[in-house]
Amino acid sequence: MRPTMIANPAWRALLEDRWQARLRELTELSLAYHGAADDVRHGAERPEARALLHRAVAARRKLADVEEALGRLAAGGFGHCEQCGSAIPAGRLAITPETRYCPRCEPVHR
Repeated sequence: MRPTMIANPAWRALLEDRWQARLRELTELSLAYHGAADDVRHGAERPEARALLHRAVAARRKLADVEEALGRLAAGGFGHCEQCGSAIPAGRLAITPETRYCPRCEPVHR
């Protein structure tokens, strides 16, 4: 049985902080997009509407990545590569806690 990182509440706190930040980003982008889209529907030129939509979609994916990492933490798989099962270095997790792959497997999944 591989050891889990679930015992460390710092990982949960880091992921929850990241989730809050991603949710704020998504909310702000969504509101900006809908404002721009309303302007376009009323005849105003808003070329940034499409860019805002793309940014909002990317922000939603980032939020989902954090939610999935929280799920892995709860299930005991957090901190282990989804490809090979090896431990993901703690330094890498500290920077990007939602990462799924170890440095060796990451290039394959880009």
